[in-house]
Amino acid sequence: MARLPHDRIASLVRSSSSLAIGALLPISALLLVAFPLANGNASETMLGELYNRSAQYHGPERNPVILIPGILGSTLKDQDSDEIVWGGFTRRYANPSTAAGARLFALPTQMGTPLSRLRDRVVATGALSQLHVSILGVPVEMHAYREILLSLGIVGGYADETLGRNGEINYGTNHFTCFQFPYDWRRDLTENAALLHQFILEKRKFVQAELAKRYGAKNVDVHFDLIAHSMGGLVARYYLEYGADPLPDDGSLPPMTWAGARYVNRAIFISPPNAGAMKAIVQLVGGVRFAFFLPKYQPAVLGTLPAVYEMLPHPGHRAVVDAKTGAPVDLFDPKMWEKFQWGLADPRSDSELRKLLPNVSDPAERRAIALDHLGKCLRRAKQFCRAMDAPARPPDGTSMYLMAGDAIQTPDVAAVNPDGSLRITQTAFGDGTVLRSSALLDERTSGHWSPDLRSPIAWEQVSFFFKEHLALTQDVAFTDNLLFILLEKPRR
Repeated sequence: MARLPHDRIASLVRSSSSLAIGALLPISALLLVAFPLANGNASETMLGELYNRSAQYHGPERNPVILIPGILGSTLKDQDSDEIVWGGFTRRYANPSTAAGARLFALPTQMGTPLSRLRDRVVATGALSQLHVSILGVPVEMHAYREILLSLGIVGGYADETLGRNGEINYGTNHFTCFQFPYDWRRDLTENAALLHQFILEKRKFVQAELAKRYGAKNVDVHFDLIAHSMGGLVARYYLEYGADPLPDDGSLPPMTWAGARYVNRAIFISPPNAGAMKAIVQLVGGVRFAFFLPKYQPAVLGTLPAVYEMLPHPGHRAVVDAKTGAPVDLFDPKMWEKFQWGLADPRSDSELRKLLPNVSDPAERRAIALDHLGKCLRRAKQFCRAMDAPARPPDGTSMYLMAGDAIQTPDVAAVNPDGSLRITQTAFGDGTVLRSSALLDERTSGHWSPDLRSPIAWEQVSFFFKEHLALTQDVAFTDNLLFILLEKPRR
C-alpha cells in the first residue's frame, strides 16, 4: 500500500486556487514567492527565443485566451457591507468564526427553495491572480495565477486585460488578447457555465471591435482558447457540452448540444477533477483551516456550497468504502450522510446552524432545514456527475487537451469507520490533489481494465508533469507545452 508523502512542501502549497479548499502558502514557502528560482529568467529567455516570432503576431486569425481559475480562485465581496468574503486577509473580511462572517461565506438555506433561488449579495469581483494576507501584522502577497498570466503575456504575447487595466503590467493599449473569468465558486457549476457564456459573448464583441479598429477586419467570427484549472475545468467542460442550459429540475439530463463549442477552438484543461477528488468529502466532513493564521471553516458552513458536492468522487471509482464490509459508500445518498453524521447531517453542527439561521429558534427546525439543503445539494451533484460522465466527442473545430500531474501519491480510497470518521487507506498517482485517473476520467478504475485508456472524453492530446496541483502551472515544461499548443500547433 502506498503511503502519503509528508515531507514535500508542495503538499502545503495550496494557494487561493487549490481544488477542494486546500491550504495557503506556509511561511516556509514564502521565500519561493518573494525570490523566484534562479533559473526562472533563463527559462523565460529561452521560451522567449522559441516563441518570439509567433508571440508577436496579433492578427485576426489568432484566438484570444480566457483563463478560468479553480475553486477559491476568484475574489468574492459582499455588495451591502463591502466586506471581502474571499481574496484578502489584510483588512476586514468575512471571518467564519463569527456569526456574521459565517453567514457571508455560506450560501443561504431555506426549506423547499431551489438552489438556484437561494441567493445572497456576494459577487465575484475578479479572478485572483494574487492573494493578499497578513502574517503577524506583516502584509504578504501570494501569487496564484499571476505566474501563468505573466508567462502568457511576456513570453506568449497574450496581454491580460485585468493586469493591464490595473496597471500591474504595462501593456499599453494591447490588452485585448487574454481575459480572466471570475465566478462565484460556491455556487452550482452549471450556473457558472451560463455566466461563462455571457462573458464570452461580451468579450467576443470587445475583440471584434478591437480587430475592426486595429486591422480593419469587420465582423470576425472570433473563437477563444480556454485555459481552465481544476474546478474551472468542470465549468468549461459543462459549457462546451451543454452551453448555457441548466440541469433540468426533474433530474433528467439536458441534451448534449455542444453549444459552447461554437465559440471555442481549443480547451486546455489543467488538473481537472473530472471524476471528483477525495478532498471534497474529507473537508465536507471535517471542515478545513486554509492556513495556521486563519480560522477554521466548519463543515456546516462548507456544506451550504453546492459546488463542493459537485466535486465528490464519482461512484464508479469506489473512493469511499465501509471500513467493516469493504462495500462502496454512495456519497450521493442523503441517508449515508445521516448514518455517518456527516456535515449538515451532524447533530453536533447545531451551534454553527444557529449562526447561519439566526431567525430560527427551534433546533429541530434548524436540522430539518439543514437536511433539506443537504438533499438538494446531493441530488444536484449526482445529476451533474451523470451529465459529466456522458460520452463526449467534440465537433470538428474544437479540441480538448489535458495537462495534469501524475508523480505524487494522492488520496485514492478512504474507509469510513463506524463513528463516521474517514481514514485514507490507499493512494495512487496524481498531483497531490487530483488523481491521474480523475483528470483523465479513466473508466478502467471500475474494474474492467484494458491496456488502452477508456474515457468518455475524446482527448486530443494528454501531457503529464511531475508537479503538484498548483505548482504545475509554474513549471517551465508546462509553459513550453502550453505555448506550443496556443501558438504553433496547426489548427483544424
